[in-house]
Amino acid sequence: MFLYLIINDCSAKRSFLVVKNMSSRQTPGLSRDETDERIKQALYYLTRVVQDMGIPRNIRRAASEAVRVLMDPNMSPGLKASTVISILDEALADPNMPLFSRVIFWQVISLLEQIKDSV
Repeated sequence: MFLYLIINDCSAKRSFLVVKNMSSRQTPGLSRDETDERIKQALYYLTRVVQDMGIPRNIRRAASEAVRVLMDPNMSPGLKASTVISILDEALADPNMPLFSRVIFWQVISLLEQIKDSV
């Protein structure tokens, strides 16, 4: 898929056509490196939740499932992000969730919200 941009230079009365190749695995808006960095940060935070024995087991289980999804090489970055956001959103509804783990889940969701697949 290609992205076509027409840039008008009014002062010189010229127009430029910019063509950008958008491969199916590339995330629009974020470079591949930025996407990978966001996923690594999310993995770091979720691993901290999984290893904390002071957090209820069902919350750690949700974090563990999210880590498994983020590590899956067969899923696209956008699918990984949306699946993890869904898992964490469901876990956030638990009233027994400690406040600090709730903040970590919100932070992970914030990191993953901008990751999308191109159409």
